[in-house]
Amino acid sequence: MSARSKASPHVNEGDFSTSRALVPTVTKVDEQRVEEGFWPKVRKVAGKIPFLPDALALWWCAKDPETPVAARGMMFAALAYFVLPTDVIPDVLAGIGFTDDAAVIAAVIGVAGKYLKPKHREKAEAFIRGELAEPAAPAR
Repeated sequence: MSARSKASPHVNEGDFSTSRALVPTVTKVDEQRVEEGFWPKVRKVAGKIPFLPDALALWWCAKDPETPVAARGMMFAALAYFVLPTDVIPDVLAGIGFTDDAAVIAAVIGVAGKYLKPKHREKAEAFIRGELAEPAAPAR
């Protein structure tokens, strides 16, 4: 396909506006999924996942208002993938069930990890040691 040809004869170039991008909406949906499912999933599988400190640090970083919106969006997307009951490799498969979740979290840390601050990692470690309680669910 050349640069001048259209992807589809039924799509008009004027139909798309970058001002109406779905990124904020998708991020909000991911954030809602994470709010509802992250802590229940952590309680359920905490002893089975070696990347728990990274997932927890990512959660605290994504919740930090100082973290840029684009980075928060990527973090919430990775955490939403971790929370979803359906994924590429089902979590119930012993030994390999969480490898896809770990890969997604590692990829996001590779891209947006510069926003992970020592305070986020410290909170994750304090939670694992039992020194920090699970955050209360937001009121609805």
